[in-house]
Amino acid sequence: MGNFGKWLAGGLGFVMGGPMGGLLGFLVGSMFDSTTGQPSTYSTGTTRTTQGDFGMSLLVLVAAVMKADEKVVKSELDYVKQFFIRQFGQESARQALLMLKDIIKQEIPVRDVCLQISRNMNYSSRLQLLHLLFNVSLADSRIHSSEIEIIEKISGYLGVAASDFLSIKNMFIPETDSSYKILEIDPSSLNDEVKKAYRRMAMKYHPDKVSHLGDDFRKTADEKFKKVNEAYEKIKKERNMI
Repeated sequence: MGNFGKWLAGGLGFVMGGPMGGLLGFLVGSMFDSTTGQPSTYSTGTTRTTQGDFGMSLLVLVAAVMKADEKVVKSELDYVKQFFIRQFGQESARQALLMLKDIIKQEIPVRDVCLQISRNMNYSSRLQLLHLLFNVSLADSRIHSSEIEIIEKISGYLGVAASDFLSIKNMFIPETDSSYKILEIDPSSLNDEVKKAYRRMAMKYHPDKVSHLGDDFRKTADEKFKKVNEAYEKIKKERNMI
């Protein structure tokens, strides 16, 4: 069945209501039946984001980003497929791509979908969604301006602070003083402020914050944590900090 099927079998919560339910209801039901042979039953009103909730949210937002430049080409689907293969395995990637192709054909009410996610998903998981959207967008080693624009809109709709968006963006698209932007501080900050910022960001992006999503998504959280450490080490080296 693969990890993707296991996410579904594990139960879906908030995604089956509201605008996301309209996008995913039939697709999830038919795929769940075909992969498990069991009736489709879903819990609602979940107080904890499951792997299924997060995985489906990621697919819808990936589709929105792919449609941002008003064209979806085979190479983009191939890039996304390779991303899912690397992260979750061959069978999960196959099932995810089938669903993604169907979602892309539909009108995606991005703002409404994001508001639904923000009401039901904790902040650390929403930061993880943003990180993965940048990851997918840069799968071909370049990112279109329209993709950056839609990811920034998604970030705002998800209730993510502008400083957190800028931090994650600089992990993928370095700007001037990117190490400082990753730590959400100014280059004029004192050494003690740098150390405090590092501790704050290391705690914010620690993989344990999304451990409830399981190993499949936790390993991508390691990337954010690594970028924070790299930014801190670069600043320390530039300043000869101990």
